Amino acid sequence: MCELLAMSANVPTDICFSFTGFLHRGGGTGPHRDGWGIAFYEAGGYRDFRDPHPSVRSPIARLICDYPIKSHIAISHIRQANVGGVRLANTHPFTREMWGRTWCYAHNGQLAGWEALPLGVYRPVGDTDSEHAFCWLLDQLRQRFPERPSNDDARQQLWRWLHRLCERLRGFGVFNLLLADGDYLYTFCSTKLVHITRRAPFGKAALSDAELTVNFAEHTTPNDIVSVVATEPLTCNESWLAMRPGELLVWRLGEIVARYDEEGHG
Repeated sequence: MCELLAMSANVPTDICFSFTGFLHRGGGTGPHRDGWGIAFYEAGGYRDFRDPHPSVRSPIARLICDYPIKSHIAISHIRQANVGGVRLANTHPFTREMWGRTWCYAHNGQLAGWEALPLGVYRPVGDTDSEHAFCWLLDQLRQRFPERPSNDDARQQLWRWLHRLCERLRGFGVFNLLLADGDYLYTFCSTKLVHITRRAPFGKAALSDAELTVNFAEHTTPNDIVSVVATEPLTCNESWLAMRPGELLVWRLGEIVARYDEEGHG
């Protein structure tokens, strides 16, 4: 299985600390040696870095640790290949344009019968179940909402529809999801996702996969809010909260703004 990492923050924030621990799982403390990627939404723009080689030995990954890119939303993925070869085209996160915005997606899990999902405007570049599911998901959203929702009621309808689509994909197997559009981060739990929100008073955190401790009080202001989502807790001295199977969380500026459970309740 792959592993996921995401961040939502109310101020431009770098993800260097969390990513340092995360990259060690890509062929170091974990078996996920079949590629990695990370994406950032910053200052109204988007950029990503992807590499089909193990993150623990990647010069590009080390660059990310040493080059603090500050963003409101970040998504990262380390891959243990199940479907599709080990190559750049199959390396997460995947991106597509919809409603004039860049959508970024990463998936953890394995699907069965995914080839039967009908595709429309969006088509895969690689040959993974993950990218096929992403293309199907965006097609379904675009068919239901030809234009970007412009008010709270329409956005809530979109979120409920996204939850239903994720639940349908969960019916094909394991479907843990990270999805973002530059404003919102969406996290859907099929089997395992955990999260933590850091706010004042900030304290110290120690990574589980690397010998690194940081005192967040030295790098933040009292108004900062930073939330991190991961497959497994990244620190050994903090309390992470587990998402429930079938739960979709909608994040904005470090806070959960909507929650939909297995019964479809918001």
